[in-house]
Amino acid sequence: MKTYLTPVKEIERKWYVVDASDKILGRIATEVALRLRGKHKPNYSTFMDTGDFVVVVNADQVKLTGKKWDDKIYYHHSGYMGGLKQMTAKEMLERKPEEILRKAVRGMLPKNTLGRAQLRKLKVYAGSEHPHEAQQPEALDL
Repeated sequence: MKTYLTPVKEIERKWYVVDASDKILGRIATEVALRLRGKHKPNYSTFMDTGDFVVVVNADQVKLTGKKWDDKIYYHHSGYMGGLKQMTAKEMLERKPEEILRKAVRGMLPKNTLGRAQLRKLKVYAGSEHPHEAQQPEALDL
């Protein structure tokens, strides 16, 4: 018996809107990563991108538990010697609030070409407005 694989042209991709206000970062990130990968669908396969598009609004109102606002540090390197830069979660929220959620979801996706393609389907916005109304996204309650 053969396993059925959905052809790429027949994959249905829905659009979802998630309101991140007053929700915990990790709890949102796990659900968003699950939707981006397509693990909630019966035709899920590990090597195909069967996931949906997810729009996250109010990313600047996300919550962290404990003392993570001061203790959690995000690192990046400029590529030059001594170029290691670091930023706490509180500083990241002030400068780039969308990046907190994007980095959390990125860590839960595969570290290969497929994971990068799935991450492109994530749209994160700091405010409550987004330019994807034409796609008629469904509200996703987490």
